[in-house]
Amino acid sequence: MERSSEKMSLAKQLFDAGAIQFGSFTLKSGTQSPIYVDMRRIISYPDLLRSVVERLAQATVDIPCDLLCGVPYAALPLATGISLNRSIPMIMPRKEVKDHGTKRAIEGVFSAGQVALIIEDVVTSGTSILETVTKLKEAQLQVQDVLVVIDRQQGARQKLAHEGIFVHALYTLSDITDALFAQGIIDDATIRNVGAFIKSNQLR
Repeated sequence: MERSSEKMSLAKQLFDAGAIQFGSFTLKSGTQSPIYVDMRRIISYPDLLRSVVERLAQATVDIPCDLLCGVPYAALPLATGISLNRSIPMIMPRKEVKDHGTKRAIEGVFSAGQVALIIEDVVTSGTSILETVTKLKEAQLQVQDVLVVIDRQQGARQKLAHEGIFVHALYTLSDITDALFAQGIIDDATIRNVGAFIKSNQLR
């Protein structure tokens, strides 16, 4: 019960910070969505950021890994926080490899064969994660798991599982709407709208 209560409280904090918004939003894909997730906002709320990091850090206890790898850029504060919390070394893939200096695609210290746990804020299609997986594997690192704050339930979990990668999520969109509804923050119509959106926007 305590864990469930903590989960509901965190969902409300995310809503209050504007990390979870309801309305009509155009996503990167061009799709209209009744819910928008903007986890970048939590970096301006230290207590909330700490709470999210602590929940993620707890989740890593049962996930074998040698390294943490945050997906640029939104997940980097999360990965940094978990690294400090659990004393797990962190690496960081570059979005763009510079043509000067070391020209490294991945920053940090690592060895071939080590297992990297990918950290992401939100997963929708899984494309960004697969791009990160490719970079890590090119560096001879192993990837078996991804830890995310929110799974939008649009097929990424199945897509990544097909590649042998398991998704661990603190929340699904349904978890978020259920928790907010239980606290009287949103109504039943909003839950139905989000549910219909999820059902009609699965990866093909």
